[in-house]
Amino acid sequence: MSNKSYQSKENPLYVPIQGGDKKVMKKILSVALSTAMAFSMFAGVAFGDDNLTAQQKFDVLKEAKVVAGYPDGQAHLDKELTRAEFAKVVSTLMGLQPITGQLSFKDKGYTSSNWAVPYIEAVYSAGLMEGKSTTKMIFDYNGKISVQEMATVLVRALKLEIPAEVNNNASTWAKGYVQAAINSNIISASANPTANATRSQMVDTAYAIYLAEQQPQVMSYEVSENGKVVTFKLSNNEAVKVTLETALKANTATEVKFSNGGYDYTESVTWAVTAATKIQSVAGNNYKQLTVVFDGEVDSTTAQEEDNYTVSGLTVENASLSADKRTVTLTFSETGGNLPQQRNTNLAVKNVKNSDGSKIFNETVQFNVNDTAIPQVSSVTALGTSAVRVAFSEPVTRLTAGNIANYRINGQPISGTANYSYLTNSVIISTNLPVGTHALTAANVVDFAGFKVGEMSTSFTVVEDASAPEITSVEATDLETVVVTFSEPVKSVSKGYHTSTARPASVSISDNKVTLKFSEANRLGLGESEVFLEGVTDYSNNAATRSVKVTPQIDTVRPTVVGAEAKVNGTVSEITVSFSEGVKQDDALNRTNYVLKKADGTVFTGSGFTSAGNPTTAPKYVVKNTTTDDTKVVISSLGAQLPAGKYSLTISGIRDKSAFGNTMAPQTVEFTVNQTGAIAASASWYVMDAVNNEVSVYVQFDRNVATSGAGNALDINKYNYVSGSTYYPFPSSASITSYTANTVVIRVDADDLTNFNNVSKLRVVNVADLNGNYVAAAGSTVDLANRNTSTVQVGDVTATAKKAVVAKFKGDLGYVNAADFEIANTATGATYNFTIENQGYSNGETTLKFNLATDISSDAGNVVLRTSGTAELLTVDNFGRKIAPITGKAATDKIKPEIAVTGGNQVITATVNGVTISFTEDMELNLTPATFVVRVNGNVVSAADYDASVNNNQLTIVLDDAADAGALIEVELKGNADGLYLTDENGNAADNFTVSARVPN
Repeated sequence: MSNKSYQSKENPLYVPIQGGDKKVMKKILSVALSTAMAFSMFAGVAFGDDNLTAQQKFDVLKEAKVVAGYPDGQAHLDKELTRAEFAKVVSTLMGLQPITGQLSFKDKGYTSSNWAVPYIEAVYSAGLMEGKSTTKMIFDYNGKISVQEMATVLVRALKLEIPAEVNNNASTWAKGYVQAAINSNIISASANPTANATRSQMVDTAYAIYLAEQQPQVMSYEVSENGKVVTFKLSNNEAVKVTLETALKANTATEVKFSNGGYDYTESVTWAVTAATKIQSVAGNNYKQLTVVFDGEVDSTTAQEEDNYTVSGLTVENASLSADKRTVTLTFSETGGNLPQQRNTNLAVKNVKNSDGSKIFNETVQFNVNDTAIPQVSSVTALGTSAVRVAFSEPVTRLTAGNIANYRINGQPISGTANYSYLTNSVIISTNLPVGTHALTAANVVDFAGFKVGEMSTSFTVVEDASAPEITSVEATDLETVVVTFSEPVKSVSKGYHTSTARPASVSISDNKVTLKFSEANRLGLGESEVFLEGVTDYSNNAATRSVKVTPQIDTVRPTVVGAEAKVNGTVSEITVSFSEGVKQDDALNRTNYVLKKADGTVFTGSGFTSAGNPTTAPKYVVKNTTTDDTKVVISSLGAQLPAGKYSLTISGIRDKSAFGNTMAPQTVEFTVNQTGAIAASASWYVMDAVNNEVSVYVQFDRNVATSGAGNALDINKYNYVSGSTYYPFPSSASITSYTANTVVIRVDADDLTNFNNVSKLRVVNVADLNGNYVAAAGSTVDLANRNTSTVQVGDVTATAKKAVVAKFKGDLGYVNAADFEIANTATGATYNFTIENQGYSNGETTLKFNLATDISSDAGNVVLRTSGTAELLTVDNFGRKIAPITGKAATDKIKPEIAVTGGNQVITATVNGVTISFTEDMELNLTPATFVVRVNGNVVSAADYDASVNNNQLTIVLDDAADAGALIEVELKGNADGLYLTDENGNAADNFTVSARVPN
């Protein structure tokens, strides 16, 4: 079959190639297609909007060797374009290689010496142009080419779309091609399609295509890194990675601008996302359910974990995900309270992953529930001739739904029982019914807003059911769980097992699904197993034994941590770690599988954790749902709450419960410990504005306060000022606004204040912080004074190292003047040079660290912080209040004792009787010698064979059996940060150590 097509009478220039395309044509069209995409960018270029004349465009094309002038050097743009000239332009623009040694046409003068022949052969071989006569093989290279012929060649070569609507004067066969050329700005709409094309028209078109070819066009793009990065693929196969300052919004077209290769690009980019990126809404139309709508799909496991949703004071009993994986319906406990009515309430959503795992939702969303809907009977379904299921539109009370007297069938009372299922909003009425059509009416069934079901009659049909339930499908999600689906709801199953009755399973039923759970000892084999269910009974009391063969789907997915959360439980903090699936108890209880770190990445070694960051006691292992086998681990801080702040927990070495125990990859999760305990007003002062006769009262709290809800700090009724012994409320004319996140300001006309000239204190009640911690029940009372006399007081002062003293001030210091302070030794009179490091404001206090130039004593004895001289103090807070004078605040010793060093060597001596280790201060030993590991020449000495004691600053290890001369004696101390075995006299623990000394010869 020929690789060429032949001219038609309608189109004497070009007909598409038939048969196998030539390789060169494939290459050209791929290049040309990218060129065509750019025409819209050059809408004005083709017709002079770029301010270049046709001659200037010709000069550009001539330099690029796309066109050539006549022998006289002139462009002669007014001349008509010949077919040979057009063949050369098309060949050059489309990147065709001229073909020599081939003479396909028989025109007079069509010889190898003809300049046009290589270009004509190129466009002919590529199928872009044919001869005037294909039978006589005449190309007519000196013949003229019309505008419509020129347009047709380019439109087909560039694969431009032919529009359905045309409006031009071209010949019938060419109308669609000409319109496509006009729409893409290849030719001007004012051009006469049937006229011969001029060299000027050719230059305009070629110049537009030439420019388009110079700038590679965007062929495609890919969005990554959660919408922050777009990688563009250009027509020259180059990939350009663009990092955005602001992440793209999912499924929203956004203009992205970038530069590459000297060209500027503006591209419309849409980040197509099926995975959820945000919570779209939270709503409820009854007092027991909320619907949480996401903007995309969420992970079914974490989305259906009840503990991942919290409304204060309520318990989520069920979380159900819709079939499209975008909506979660939360059903709250039947016996707990109702959702708050007609007021804004918070729903906390945590640890819910989207479908591709790129986002974990940890946020709080407000909702407002107003139940005005009358509950309805949504469906009635006969379950054979012995039962009927009635479904309601929302949860109703068990007392009313389970009362058989509240139902009528065909207008008559029912004899039987009513069994209500709260989570499915349905009741199964067991009663005998004849075959045929019936009507059910429900009355006095009440929802949780107190509305009764509308008394509507609902028709249903009863058919004879003489068959026991049939198995419709079976699935073994692992070797221990089999879910069998039946053709109808199942009332009971007497026994379940596989292979033989010696391999029993626990059985649970949910409507028409029966779940069998096998113990590890009785689990399925890796191959096909037969599962038996005896006594499968429906609601018509048809019963049978059913069996089915199933091959388990082996779980090869590693478990992951889906979230960690810290809560206060009494006096301790508890970290709850949730896994994506059930995990082995032995692994979950292994303390070394957990490492707790602080925000700065250092290991947390506080109460309840070892020096390696491991829990000091085994975590609690919790199986919350025996059906889904969800497991959690609870780690306790023991003895004290974790300090407020951010933490990370690294979990590793934990296997799931699958047959092969998939081990999780080490994973680090972050969580925040919120401050607990009563909030307090830390300072209060007022400013008199005599000009405006206005008083401004500032109230500063020890942490950020709520500005909405029950704990709203912007409620003027929560503040009183004390004058004498009387509490006065602020007048209704007073205004209150936030000044900072932890400070409010009350502004009031001075004339409206009663006895304010004798004011002494301010009292606050019912104000809460952002975590819901309120002021103490009796309120928080603080001194209230004029700002000119109100001062910032010093708090704790501690020596944390021999060259570091840390002081806390009860306010937000804005300016710190180092000359205001002295660090002194009251015994010697010495003062210390220092620099000050402001470590920031937190929990109502500013922390200043004084970095000393020389050491203080190891026990910080006699070291005080004081303000210097009699000069005016310049250190002030952000409100202009000065620090109060400090006469001498003693530094508390928090300096770790260290092994003494002389001449660069630790002071450790060994004799045949043992080792003596000298410390920088007096020590205390709080436990038995078993605290230490002692080795002589590498051999461990039993704890019963040595004694340990301290005398002043010396720790001595005495061996029961004397060591040989030259023996190496080693002493190791471990776990001291938690055990406090070896401390100084102020209880500061020495660092763990391993030291050695050799007995002299």
